[in-house]
Amino acid sequence: MFLQRLALRHYRNYEQIELATDSNINIFIGPNAQGKTNLLESIYVLAMTKSHRTHQDKELIGWDGEQTQLQAEILKKYGTCKLDLTISNKGKKAKINGMEQKKLSNFIGALNVVMFAPEDLEIVKGTPGVRRRFLDMEIGQVQPSYLHDLSQYQKILMQRNNYLKQNYPGKSTPDPMLDIWNEQLAQYGVKIMKKRQNFIKKLQKWAENIHQGITNGTEELLIRYAPSFDMDRDEDESVLLNQFMIKLSLVKDQEFRRGVTLVGPHRDDLLFYINGKEVQTYGSQGQQRTTALSLKLAEIELIQEEVGEYPLLLLDDVLSELDAHRQTQLIRTFQQKVQTFITTTGLESVHLDQLDHASVFHVLKGNVSGRS
Repeated sequence: MFLQRLALRHYRNYEQIELATDSNINIFIGPNAQGKTNLLESIYVLAMTKSHRTHQDKELIGWDGEQTQLQAEILKKYGTCKLDLTISNKGKKAKINGMEQKKLSNFIGALNVVMFAPEDLEIVKGTPGVRRRFLDMEIGQVQPSYLHDLSQYQKILMQRNNYLKQNYPGKSTPDPMLDIWNEQLAQYGVKIMKKRQNFIKKLQKWAENIHQGITNGTEELLIRYAPSFDMDRDEDESVLLNQFMIKLSLVKDQEFRRGVTLVGPHRDDLLFYINGKEVQTYGSQGQQRTTALSLKLAEIELIQEEVGEYPLLLLDDVLSELDAHRQTQLIRTFQQKVQTFITTTGLESVHLDQLDHASVFHVLKGNVSGRS
């Protein structure tokens, strides 16, 4: 997968810009707050139809614009693909090769990316919500049906929570309406849980080997799925559905008292262990950073395994954060097989002697110049 051209209109601090990005490695250099991260974010938005930095789409639209338009030309194994995404206050319109997609989930997956930014350390040491978002975004890239299941689940969850809040605590009379919400919640919840479980199993396979390589075999990384109730790896959906319903019945009174749903994938977590010790609690900052790096490198291989092509790698000001050994490990991974986009404030943080055929762009006040 190869991004050949990127065009933006009224995107953040870019009025209008078109870039030829047909090098294996593209480096955007410039002072802070000039728009380097915005360029990488735009590629991410073209892949996922949403930003990794904000939940507010209106923040992506330039100051004087009513809408923003993002376009890309991608070379894939079966030919060239043109993407067009328009975001306005009225919503989003997405086109693939000029054909409008009725569902955004049909657009997601046309371009695959792996973003690595300093805040990714939060995947390891942050809140469970950060880790759930990581799972949702990454699984959604390779399994668009997951996003549909997740959207349906979230709608049901919101309606069920509203229903719980509107009823008095300790309600014990038969409640057909709650039974309906329970069945629908469990139906979509089980699909999400199984897909998360399978994804983590594949991620573990890649991350374990990569982590051993980075640490010269001194550390063993284990990734464990922590759902809101116990589930065996090989349970089929019908068994899991029954367990979900039983768990809901057990916490019914507690849910009415608190007015929230206490069971389901919205309360899942992801745990990391190095040599048997939990990284979030007991790991050093170096171990936490290495775990995050292993995850990102594992994502690259997992996406290739799932879709048959390597994704784009977006490195937002992270090379300066890595020591020489980790930086070398990262560069070796993407050097020959992954098109990479790097932002940096100075080339002294990038080992150019290890990079072949890199293009360097200079970014200043929303303008991009040069390609050397």
